[in-house]
Amino acid sequence: MVPVKKGTSSKKGAAGSEKASPNDYWQRKLELDRQGIKLFSQTIYEKWCKSCGICVALCPKNVYEKDERGGPEIARPDDCIGCRVCELHCPDFAMSISERYPDRRGQRRHD
Repeated sequence: MVPVKKGTSSKKGAAGSEKASPNDYWQRKLELDRQGIKLFSQTIYEKWCKSCGICVALCPKNVYEKDERGGPEIARPDDCIGCRVCELHCPDFAMSISERYPDRRGQRRHD
């Protein structure tokens, strides 16, 4: 069973529904690498979350705010530094943090 995502920080293309081409991906990744910036996506699995507020309280960059039911809402996705404090301390495993522009190239094994 695949959990329902409450929200992620990924953005759509300029027209709102266009998908970025592979070249756009690599151009953006190279630009961010040159600047030394890493961006992260936050995913909240709403059906798993019991709205304890631990992630909201522990986030060092205040990425989350409480919604109307007291659960986490992604308010400032680009402020995330990827520390994964929210993911590690979530008692329900309802949080997931991933690098937004990971290196897609496979790592070669040197035996």
